[in-house]
Amino acid sequence: MRIHLRRHSRSASEEPEINLIAFIDVLLVILIFLMLSTTYNKFTEMNLRLPTADAESPRDRPREILITINSEGGYSINRAPLPGRNVQDLIAALRQTMGSAANGKDAVLIISADANARHQSVVSAMEAARYVGLSQITFAAQSPQSAGR
Repeated sequence: MRIHLRRHSRSASEEPEINLIAFIDVLLVILIFLMLSTTYNKFTEMNLRLPTADAESPRDRPREILITINSEGGYSINRAPLPGRNVQDLIAALRQTMGSAANGKDAVLIISADANARHQSVVSAMEAARYVGLSQITFAAQSPQSAGR
């Protein structure tokens, strides 16, 4: 038995090509294998009892103390102007405004400073708040739309 092998000669214009059909067949077999071998577990669920909200109960808001600083560096606490402009005057006025220790330690200090107020005036207000034990400090600002009015 003789087998004749024929050599195919390629011409110079023929380019080699990759057989994609065999490649796709192998990928499909791998995909099917992965799909069949994957285990699907149901995730454990947690039983939670969520808290309920009572809309009728009043909101417990902390006491607010407002310090206003004008452009000249003058202070007012809760709209009452202060005669002095130093830290000791602010400390004395804040202690008087806070009243009892149980009522004043959880108060929130709101600093509302004029845009042209000096930075030192704001820092002095923060320093006075630290001396009297106020740790919750926030700054009041206005939106750009209301500033142009």
